Amino acid sequence: MWTLYTILSSLLSIYSFAIIIYIFMSWLPNARESSVGQLLAGIVEPYLEPFRRIIPSLGMIDISPIVAILVLRFADSGLLALFRMFA
Repeated sequence: MWTLYTILSSLLSIYSFAIIIYIFMSWLPNARESSVGQLLAGIVEPYLEPFRRIIPSLGMIDISPIVAILVLRFADSGLLALFRMFA
């Protein structure tokens, strides 16, 4: 049972890091147009899009990825609580 939690938690962490890398790629010219940028966009954008529709940008600063990462962290905490309850 803990193995399943460890795998799910690791996947959530990897996805969080993918979001962070995707955010940093926006600071580099043409990085998102590269093959790695296109791959990350295909993985990360479907998750970020609902947050971008709900949370407005603050000028040139988009805080929706920060909220999205926080939601992933809360999901990880919820998984931990759920697995502790059943274990």
